[in-house]
Amino acid sequence: MARQTIVTLVDDLDGSEARETVDFALDGVSYSIDLSAGNADKLRRRLADFVASGRRSSGRKQRTTRQRHTRTTVPAGGDRAQNQAIREWARSRGEQISDRGRISTALIEQFQQAHSA
Repeated sequence: MARQTIVTLVDDLDGSEARETVDFALDGVSYSIDLSAGNADKLRRRLADFVASGRRSSGRKQRTTRQRHTRTTVPAGGDRAQNQAIREWARSRGEQISDRGRISTALIEQFQQAHSA
């Protein structure tokens, strides 16, 4: 049986379908609010004078979409069994490696390449 989950953004002000998530900050507190296109425009129009007169303290000029970041590096720590296998493999190749501590990314990548075939 297949299952499909649908996530619908709802405008936090009026309950209509939201088109975007708007991030803003006031008095050192950051907020995120889901808004329809009309309510997002209304918020931007109401803040326009303040934004025009204020100074940018951080952030980018415009954020059009949220980007989901995926991990491209090896996670710190990792799986104990995997780490033990890497250490044994490295020792069998004559590498000097401690029983504990961080395993270098280069060594992990070599292990993964050797075992991906």
